[in-house]
Amino acid sequence: MATGLLVTGLLAASAQAQSRTGTTPTPGAPIGTTARTVGDASYEPGPCPKTPEPIKALEGARCGTLTVPENRAKPNGRTIELGVAIVPAAADKPKPDPIVWLAGGPGDDAVGEAKMAVDGGLNRDRDVILMSQRGTYSADPNLLCPNIDEFNARSVGLVYDAPSTGRLHVEATKACRDKLAARGIDLSAYNDTESAADYEDLRKALGLAQWNLYGISYGTHLALAYMRLHPEGLRSVGIDGILPPSKAGSAATWSSARQGFDGLFKACADQPACNRRYPNLSATFDKLVRDLEAHPVTTTVTLPGSDKPVKVVLDGGALVSWMTSATHVAPQVPAALDELAHGKPQRIAQQYAGGKLSPQAMGRVAHGLVYGVFCSAWTPYESRDAALRGGQETFPTFPRSVQAQAPQLAFLHPDCDAWNVPAAAPSIRDVTRGDIPTLALSGGFDSQTGADNGPYVARTLPKAKVVTVPYEPHVVFATSKCAQEIAVSFFDDPSAPKTGCLKSLEPPEFEIGP
Repeated sequence: MATGLLVTGLLAASAQAQSRTGTTPTPGAPIGTTARTVGDASYEPGPCPKTPEPIKALEGARCGTLTVPENRAKPNGRTIELGVAIVPAAADKPKPDPIVWLAGGPGDDAVGEAKMAVDGGLNRDRDVILMSQRGTYSADPNLLCPNIDEFNARSVGLVYDAPSTGRLHVEATKACRDKLAARGIDLSAYNDTESAADYEDLRKALGLAQWNLYGISYGTHLALAYMRLHPEGLRSVGIDGILPPSKAGSAATWSSARQGFDGLFKACADQPACNRRYPNLSATFDKLVRDLEAHPVTTTVTLPGSDKPVKVVLDGGALVSWMTSATHVAPQVPAALDELAHGKPQRIAQQYAGGKLSPQAMGRVAHGLVYGVFCSAWTPYESRDAALRGGQETFPTFPRSVQAQAPQLAFLHPDCDAWNVPAAAPSIRDVTRGDIPTLALSGGFDSQTGADNGPYVARTLPKAKVVTVPYEPHVVFATSKCAQEIAVSFFDDPSAPKTGCLKSLEPPEFEIGP
């Protein structure tokens, strides 16, 4: 590791010395080792961006910083710095067009996801470029708000959708906003349009004629915006866990939840042992949501790595929120729901609290970017009762109080009222059109961005290949070797990704309790 860091440092120092004599990349120099200024943006090689923990995949990376205007409508305003890490291709002779990884969230830092990209083989014969999207963990300034993370942890002991919880939720959001605004940050500048321009500036500053994108979750939202705004430098685009800007919002969240839940329930029903032990699982879940909303259950759990008891309140909204993430542990879901139905809430309570109290949930998400996107591109173009209508259409038997708060987007409109940033231009909701080869990947159990978003985006992308990987949750690249093979083969030949591995996939073997 020390040797790798020394070599990386020597490369960076050499590149910095070269950069003072010109503004074009040195012929034959590895990508990212030469400084360059293009327009208002400049790239300078240097140390790798900070990450919460060391990441082995970054040990041999070539790194640097992209400096861009915070708000391109204010050319004489402040600038911001975005960390860049370029993981070299494993091949001796890499292809000239690298792959850019667009992280999820919004608010996650792409640099921290280097392991996922490398473990999936994206750097087999292409460099992989990871840049901290504006506002994220390794950017300067970052728009983290640990007070929101702390409230989210505390909220597991509150009634999920109670008005009192909503007031505390908005108070935490406003405190975050006030803190960031007091630092002089232009909160209106943290959005898809500016971020897409950041990546386009990076492409030009690195001297690249073309590159490829791979976006996961919210990264697909950004990728689709980028394709619409800056198509000229894109060879191909992979989108995984698809969130189209043209339909993103509370109602779509309900639709996605329905698809993911139904996929999991059907897989259990199709498996004789699961169906025998847990018949009518969908009806069991439906009844639990109604019963818990009427009579919440309070329990105490301890979490891995801690002996401190944590109070957890499970009501109908909390159960829906848990289930939206629980498709990631699909084999456990039938047994966990059955336990809850028989007075044993501990497993679900522990998982629900664990996600909000884990170290990975603290001080890492850029909430300023989260609300920058939601409150400029989503809520201005979706009515206040969209969540309620979406819930009523997809889960008509749920209590109204549950239907009114879209899964994982509770109190979104009041939060955005507090955030108070201008609406993005209406074009932010336009569908993405064009002939860029696109791989639209989804999971059959994805309850966060439903699989129907693949065919939806393909309607206006004639060179799109739509692939649903069965039995997989949100972001299939993270969990499926088959999805990784498909993605890597797509970048080899965007017209013919290899999907043969889909034929051999088997449903999960569900846990069968006593």
